Amino acid sequence: MSSTDQFNALQTGCTWPLGARLDADGVNFAVHSANATQIELCVFDASGQQELARWRLPGKTLDVFHGYLPGAAAGLVYGFRAYGPWAPRDGHYFNPHKLLLDPYAREIVGRFTWHESHFSCVREESEAMSILDNGPLALKARVPDEDHFDWAGDAPPATPLTQSVIYEVHVKGFSRLNPALPEALRGTYAGLAHPASIAHFKHLGITALSVLPVHYHVDEERLVQMGLVNYWGYNTINFFTPDPRYAAGVNGQPVRDEFRAMVRDLHAAGIEVLLDVVYNHTAEGDGSGPCISFRGLDNTAYYRLGGKRGAQFINDTGCGNTLDAQQPAMLRLVMDSLRYWVGEMHVDGFRFDLAPILGRTDHGFDSRSAFFTTLAQDPVLARAKLIAEPWDIGPGGYQLGGFPRGWQEWNDRFRDTVRGFWLRRMGTCGEFTMRLCGSSDLFQARGREPASSLNYVVSHDGFTLRDLVSYATRHNEANGEFNQDGHNHNLSNNCGIEGPTEDPVILALRGRMQRALLATTLLAQGTPMLAAGDELGHTQQGNNNPYCQDNPTTWIDWAVIDSDLLAFTSRVLTLRRHVPPFNNHWYRGTPDPDGVPDMAWLRPDGHPLQGSAWSDSTLRSFICVIGKPGHAAGGPMLLLVNGGDEDRLFALPAGPWQMLLDSTHPRGWPGPLENSASSLVVAAYSLVLLADEALRLPLNEV
Repeated sequence: MSSTDQFNALQTGCTWPLGARLDADGVNFAVHSANATQIELCVFDASGQQELARWRLPGKTLDVFHGYLPGAAAGLVYGFRAYGPWAPRDGHYFNPHKLLLDPYAREIVGRFTWHESHFSCVREESEAMSILDNGPLALKARVPDEDHFDWAGDAPPATPLTQSVIYEVHVKGFSRLNPALPEALRGTYAGLAHPASIAHFKHLGITALSVLPVHYHVDEERLVQMGLVNYWGYNTINFFTPDPRYAAGVNGQPVRDEFRAMVRDLHAAGIEVLLDVVYNHTAEGDGSGPCISFRGLDNTAYYRLGGKRGAQFINDTGCGNTLDAQQPAMLRLVMDSLRYWVGEMHVDGFRFDLAPILGRTDHGFDSRSAFFTTLAQDPVLARAKLIAEPWDIGPGGYQLGGFPRGWQEWNDRFRDTVRGFWLRRMGTCGEFTMRLCGSSDLFQARGREPASSLNYVVSHDGFTLRDLVSYATRHNEANGEFNQDGHNHNLSNNCGIEGPTEDPVILALRGRMQRALLATTLLAQGTPMLAAGDELGHTQQGNNNPYCQDNPTTWIDWAVIDSDLLAFTSRVLTLRRHVPPFNNHWYRGTPDPDGVPDMAWLRPDGHPLQGSAWSDSTLRSFICVIGKPGHAAGGPMLLLVNGGDEDRLFALPAGPWQMLLDSTHPRGWPGPLENSASSLVVAAYSLVLLADEALRLPLNEV
């Protein structure tokens, strides 16, 4: 576009939908602002560098400014300028010198570059308006072309929660170093759905990818100054655009189409796609941060504000600002974004970062807040899986177990209890078995199913599985914060030597502990989550907060993998798939008409586990007799757990029994159990799964 002569005068247009909508004759623009007095539409050349024209949006209906530009077409690059009160003490930051990104942009032009002109205020004077114009440097929206993507009959896998196994993965880190992929596809959306990647997922036995944030994000200024980036992506500035930094761009394919192709190909393999979403804060920070989009359009309509004058940014996220889902504009944006990703991008669900933020009201967290009730009745989102990270850093922010029915929640109580039991000889038998059996203390009384508990011992945030048994303390010096960032409460165990070693005794112990942690997580009642690379022996050299490390620290090294650990993980997941030990109902320990209890607990000597034994912190070994297991074939199962540091002899209930899993063995199966066995030695730091011999499985092939 070289001139604006082709455009007729801007017409009034309509209020819906928000953002830019293309039709055969032009483009309609609509943007929300309750407090602006005027909003201008600014049109740029294709590069986004030269402003070609400005028009005042002529229409305003309620709080929506709108206009229609005849003759405009796909590819039009634009931004907004908002006029209104400059009153930071009252929460208003209207500054027409700042070009603003459309919150509903579907494509974004340029990469954000830190510059003084992006700030509304003069940086040394928090209430003085900056008159530096950021037009050439600002992020801008581009009107997308008509939707011609071929979904090829795509249908969601719709995997039941009881059969779900979630794999938390970073788009770039997963395949960046995988030589099985073409170089151009490594670390991209296309790479995540490449046949080699899918083959790994299928071999492993996972059913869903929980993808770390892919919404368009900004790297924080202090990271850029240190030569680092926000690798994890938890610093969103737009909730509709897949970040182009993960696009291969082969044959000029648009970013959103590459993302869609990824979803389509994963669906064809039976794998769901869940997005990690950050509807709790934006990259604009507090009042001293940049003015990129929301702040300049209407600060009070998007952010939670408090203080005597109602203008102070509430920081329940630790990131400078907190989005306010009580506000109609923010609630609408979140819902429109969720519907877009399900309806137009075909994703299967979401993991909500700092999810209590979305349920915060003026009186604290409320599971019946506007967000939860609006979401519950939405027909487009009815099939979506919803996962909460159930805490933020604000008052009353820890809400594990407090989310509505139908939600799953990251269970950090499971994580810490299981780590403590296997690695630190901490906790009690009662606490461990509570986590093993769905955390009924958190979910049962609220009418939630065991599958509501999302069980994990490792996530992106913290040590990898290998590092958990290799490092006693964090080693985060590369993050530039003098090793002060990241968790102190790791519950890790270096097994006697800090970091790498060639000592075969220590390596054997580390392997045994990793397998015990994996088996507990993947067999427990609830929904298991595995962090990408843990099945391969991935290490981050002791960095437990590598959010800013976009390098081999976080990229999975496919040239150095633990093939035994991969085989073990695959075996456990195969067992979970075919003969799951637990049902998705709450066990009561009561007998059926034949006198068989659905579950019973025994000491290693075969006597009942009862009374004060449940709170005995020295008791590290027990038997779980599962009279009503989760598999359809019927017949009881035994789970033998030895969390002590010495081998123990277990008396087996009357059999005969067959061996399904022994976590002592590097690949999980040491061979068949003797038919006449009435007892079994269970090694230290290990668990064993036995089943009724009538259950027929090709065990050597599992």
